[in-house]
Amino acid sequence: MIELVREFWLFLRVRKKWWLAPIVIVLGLVGALIVFTQGSALAPFIYTLF
Repeated sequence: MIELVREFWLFLRVRKKWWLAPIVIVLGLVGALIVFTQGSALAPFIYTLF
């Protein structure tokens, strides 16, 4: 996992694609939110957002 993050960081730095960073961060946070709330009482409310 660390290697993937390092490689992505090097890609952003070399190719100057800084606009990709916020997109990837938001997608990661939304994915983590879905995974961590899957078994809780909040799950129905999270899924209605999408």
